[in-house]
Amino acid sequence: MYGGTVTETWLTQESYDRLSAELEHLSTTGRAEVVARIDAARQEGDLKENGGYHAAREEQSKLEARIVQLTELLRDAQVGEAPADDGIAESGTVVHAKVNGKDITFLIGSREAAADVDPSLKVFSESSPIGEAVIGHKVGETVSYEAPNGSTIKVKITKVKPFRG
Repeated sequence: MYGGTVTETWLTQESYDRLSAELEHLSTTGRAEVVARIDAARQEGDLKENGGYHAAREEQSKLEARIVQLTELLRDAQVGEAPADDGIAESGTVVHAKVNGKDITFLIGSREAAADVDPSLKVFSESSPIGEAVIGHKVGETVSYEAPNGSTIKVKITKVKPFRG
């Protein structure tokens, strides 16, 4: 979410299935395991000085946050094949660009889509400033966006290819 609007996130079918399986596991087995650890630690006595209890509660908090994150991501996901190889930047493409003179490569989409394929690949959402600036533009075009600090950032698109994750 950026600027108060909900945006779809592009995911391959494989990424969607992997994330759905993770959500199912966390919502069932994962929750049950954490609850069992909390209960076991609670039975050890004084909760104020019970490190195991506090660690299990923190783990529960992280698990619930991940469940919420995955639920929202999957609810708003656009699932499908990679976009056409037509040189136009859009959700699901890897963009090579000169950003303020520096070469960078990034995926327009979800970090979750690239996680298993190339964890080092930069990822920008469709609603990020750079994502909004390049979407719909093609190789050879120069666009710009305003950075959070107020400066104008120029982006020259040098190559666009569909993401094959």
